[in-house]
Amino acid sequence: MFAAISLAFDEHSERRRVMTMQRRTVLATGLAAAGLAGFGITVPAWGQTKSPTRKIVLGQSAPLTGPASEIGLAFAAGAKLYIDTFNGRKASPGFSLELRQLDDGYVPAKAAANAQKLLAEGADVLFGFVGTASSEAGAEIAGKEGAIFFAPFAASDPLRDTSHANVFHVRPSLADEAAKMVRHCATLGQTRIAVVAEDDAMGRAGLAAVTQVLAENKLPPLIASAFVPVSSDKVDAAVASLFKSQPQAVIQVSLFNTTAAFIRKMRKAGYGGTFLNFSVVGIDPLFTALGKEIGGVVISQVVPSPRSSATPIVKEYLAAIDSSDQTPSYESLEGFIAAKTLAEAVRRSGKSFDKESLQKAMSSVTDYDVGGFHINLRAGVRDAARAVDLVTITPDGKILR
Repeated sequence: MFAAISLAFDEHSERRRVMTMQRRTVLATGLAAAGLAGFGITVPAWGQTKSPTRKIVLGQSAPLTGPASEIGLAFAAGAKLYIDTFNGRKASPGFSLELRQLDDGYVPAKAAANAQKLLAEGADVLFGFVGTASSEAGAEIAGKEGAIFFAPFAASDPLRDTSHANVFHVRPSLADEAAKMVRHCATLGQTRIAVVAEDDAMGRAGLAAVTQVLAENKLPPLIASAFVPVSSDKVDAAVASLFKSQPQAVIQVSLFNTTAAFIRKMRKAGYGGTFLNFSVVGIDPLFTALGKEIGGVVISQVVPSPRSSATPIVKEYLAAIDSSDQTPSYESLEGFIAAKTLAEAVRRSGKSFDKESLQKAMSSVTDYDVGGFHINLRAGVRDAARAVDLVTITPDGKILR
């Protein structure tokens, strides 16, 4: 079912050290910058070129603190890694990128305020908002202000509707991930499926995606579902409810802390079935939370393995990692890919940059090879061409594909 590849996770202490350094780098860089850039991160100016360049300002709101900070920090750091590398090139493409990052703590109202602030202070594009509710809040501001909203992380599927012509997605939809997990279960003859979801926009969106996919594939409906508090170990009621229904597989739509608590308590109750997770859970933080108990847990992934240098984009990413304080992760790689895709759209927009030309260029990115991995910015709710992998993890941290 899964083939082993020679990958292993960093130790708990190393993961924490790197995340702490990333947090300090992200926050300290923003505080040290002057002028408007003092509200976020400004990458170094284009140092090698003598010709005039157009600066494209990207405004990002992400959870750099709070319950989803490990996901937000990694994604934000990966985006900054690409932009630093891009701006450091000797050959100028005629434009440079500036990334301003603000912390929203995984609070949608703060993400909306950050979106307003970033646009007011000159952001050309709202980029890489993290979290379903935060992405919805940011996209609403972008719509009102006539701004482009690019590469949200874990956005709800309705944001892919054609009515949101200013919203562009780099990652597959929740329905794409749900389809992969549901079909995996069906292949194994697992028709008794349950869902446990955090009681927030992400959890509701994930539950809706699974329900939709089951109906579309004419499979039996969910035998049970339960909501749990966000990023909490208060999962006893959900455990009791779902264990009683005896599902063969449980699909989880939750952050790593909640996911880990639910898995532990279900197994303690005697459950021996399969746990499957959307990519938003984060493999690295889930491994940190569960340790050896992660064995057998299945996780959807929407970018290549961050250690598989046979893939050109990963090789490029790892080369950039070598001169940084980061360690490879799926979320960081996704941020790197998102930033590179945006740079490609800017290049396609031509020398007379404006919002209309950039939006038109983004609409043309329907099969961009970012380096052995293809991006379609104008995909609808479902995009079968995009790669969604399922991986499982051994107790000692090896990934099986």
